Amino acid sequence: MVENNFPEDFKFGWSQSGFQSEMGYDNAMDDKSDWYVWVHDKENIQSGLVSGDMPENGPGYWNNYKSFHEAAQNMGLKMARIGVEWSRLFPEPFPEKIMADAKNNSLEINNNILSELDKYVNKDALNHYIEIFNDIKNRNIDLIINMYHWPLPVWLSDPVSVRKGIKTERSGWLNDRIVQLFALFSSYIVYKMEDLAVAFSTMNEPNVVYGNGFINIKSGFPPSYLSSEFASKVKNNILKAHSLAYDSMKKITDKPVGIIYANTYFTPLDPEKDNDAIAKADSDAKWSFFDPLIKGDKSLGINGNKLDWIGINYYTRTMLRKDGDGYISLKGYGHSGSPNTVTNDKRPTSDIGWEFYPEGLEYVIMNYWNRYKLPMYVTENGIADNGDYQRPYYLVSHIASVLRAINKGANVKGYLHWSLVDNYEWALGFSPKFGLIGYDENKKLYWRPSALVYKEIATKNCISPELKHLDSIPPINGLRK
Repeated sequence: MVENNFPEDFKFGWSQSGFQSEMGYDNAMDDKSDWYVWVHDKENIQSGLVSGDMPENGPGYWNNYKSFHEAAQNMGLKMARIGVEWSRLFPEPFPEKIMADAKNNSLEINNNILSELDKYVNKDALNHYIEIFNDIKNRNIDLIINMYHWPLPVWLSDPVSVRKGIKTERSGWLNDRIVQLFALFSSYIVYKMEDLAVAFSTMNEPNVVYGNGFINIKSGFPPSYLSSEFASKVKNNILKAHSLAYDSMKKITDKPVGIIYANTYFTPLDPEKDNDAIAKADSDAKWSFFDPLIKGDKSLGINGNKLDWIGINYYTRTMLRKDGDGYISLKGYGHSGSPNTVTNDKRPTSDIGWEFYPEGLEYVIMNYWNRYKLPMYVTENGIADNGDYQRPYYLVSHIASVLRAINKGANVKGYLHWSLVDNYEWALGFSPKFGLIGYDENKKLYWRPSALVYKEIATKNCISPELKHLDSIPPINGLRK
């Protein structure tokens, strides 16, 4: 490999979530998920916990998928990570016996029970997902199918009741039965779609589910119920669910199964005084999740070796200061900047105040590589930038960070940008524009200039000399200080 070129089998692509992109037409509604209920809840809207934007006004991927795929193909992209929605495929509960067996932790996942689910799946939705994924495959774009990107069916999750402190069996990841039910759902997807994907991921950013749902409750994520005890329980159930799903999926497929995780680069305010805080933060945020899956954890009943690859989502850093035996994160850096200004470190911020910090991606990659030596994909990386001013710099500088990690020996197999097309950004609604491509009121797609930069990189499999000047921090003269 030439130092400035990516490996020949390296894949440039994009990542995409069902809930965020599928809806947009009347026949594409998916109103049976907890997130749909959550963003429509009047109290959530009135309090400002969510934006008031509605996902049914989205870009319409469910109907308009060929336009998305054609744009990706024209951009030279060779890989996509796309999720399926549990609520769309199973809007009604699994059969009573399955629910009872899951509650009693006695559910056996085998071909008989998987074929039984054929009677209960929404066949129109299943066939349409297969149609969408076949279109991707026919364009010679490799597909990673992701099982869970936050929404759960309403028959499993009632986040508004949990937020209000109302006891309910529909408590999502707080209810132990979800461990076996999730493994069953994931196995069913592989059972029906094994030939369409080159790899699978069980979950996207599970740490956001328990972190924002039960700790950072001002983020607007369901159920916004402050409880470190509940956060820990959800984390443990998610670990168990991935482990069981991994074992069940691997009985059906030899293709690699991984998990996708939200990452930040922890930096010390004072390198001489605060380095201990960095090691503890990395342990709390990452190793406490990945060590059980890879090395095993008897207390959770996980015997290790439950990952074939790691998906790295990275957007910015977190500045830390040591505080006794722990640490605190500091405002004015990372995710806590003000929109379209500069941070305390004189770095530009995005439309939602996230700091420009590309060197953190190289560190995160090397951190995982040095600890686990597992293959990796960068499965999300992008910026909210409606004016498309910072995005060309963001693309080149972060992709250059990936290349530097590869040149240091890390096995990174692909870079998947977030996102191809503007979509529904959860509690923030449609305001943040992460897309290389926008769309008008008629759902017609249009390219932003940064899409041409990404096309140049993807088609040449390198950062060409003409783009090297973008491997830098954008000029900040026009930004408020």
